[in-house]
Amino acid sequence: MHITAVYPGTFDPITCGHYDLIERAARFYDRLIIAVADNRNKTSLFSLQQRVELAQQVTQHLPHVDVISFSGLLVDFVREVEGQVLLRGLRAVSDFEYEFQLASMNRKLAPDVETMFMTPAEQYAFISSSLVREISALGGDVSEFVHPVVAQALSQKQALNQ
Repeated sequence: MHITAVYPGTFDPITCGHYDLIERAARFYDRLIIAVADNRNKTSLFSLQQRVELAQQVTQHLPHVDVISFSGLLVDFVREVEGQVLLRGLRAVSDFEYEFQLASMNRKLAPDVETMFMTPAEQYAFISSSLVREISALGGDVSEFVHPVVAQALSQKQALNQ
């Protein structure tokens, strides 16, 4: 059986925590799609195309991992790519309630799609894209939290904003 998993998010930017889940999940699925959301309700630091390109650069060496942007309902995208699994990350207990709600709604909308939860390695459990953006905007060093290409993109973005 060929299993395709979809790991959705805005990835603004993609962090070491995201990458940790991607790398580990890629071992278990025949195909892993990093689904970069075009969330019009959020103001992103990076454009949708930039977020896709950064995720592609970070994951380019991983076989069977694709990066695709989407808009609209996630379950519609999962059906479009013939996915069977939604992969979600849980950093802390505080994530669980929201993720549980999402999983329940997605199950109602697409009963044939299972949600699987993974936790990041302990050294990445506290990292979030919003914290990385904030640290970077205040001139802090984020190289420990993101891939070098992402750190460079953040530096360039901050230089443009000054």
